Amino acid sequence: MEKLNEFIKELIIYDYILFGVSLLLFLLFITIGIIFYRKKLLAFFLILFAFTTLIFGSTLGYVEMHKYLFKNEITLISQKKLSFTEAIVLYGTLKNLSNRDFKSCKIRATVYRVSGNKIKDYIRKFKPIAKMSIVEENIALGQEREIKIIIDPFVYSGDYNISLGADCK
Repeated sequence: MEKLNEFIKELIIYDYILFGVSLLLFLLFITIGIIFYRKKLLAFFLILFAFTTLIFGSTLGYVEMHKYLFKNEITLISQKKLSFTEAIVLYGTLKNLSNRDFKSCKIRATVYRVSGNKIKDYIRKFKPIAKMSIVEENIALGQEREIKIIIDPFVYSGDYNISLGADCK
């Protein structure tokens, strides 16, 4: 319930417009499907398309719209596994490439094992061996900010890759 409240609190006007249009399209296709109830196959596909529009239109629309509105570039500059403690220190940069200022950016670092097998490596990305996230506040338009993330504890001794990602609002 807390995550839902946080999600609703962080919605912007474009989100409300997207969800409203998705709902109107859903209602339109449901209504057209009901009007053509005698043509069973057409009515079925219209109603199926209505539910698809409601679910995927709003979800994919939200994701793609936020990629466009809050475009950023995050770069991993260096990584160092510390010898005196079980930790990795990551240095990177975050640049605001959008047309608006960011109130906050949640930057996450993910460490996953690699084996050389493309299929195994792809599957292992879904189960990382370590994760850490930080929040950077107030990043102006075009500003580049240096970031430092410490992943602690980190005890894995094999080959691994690190990926950085940022969700900005």
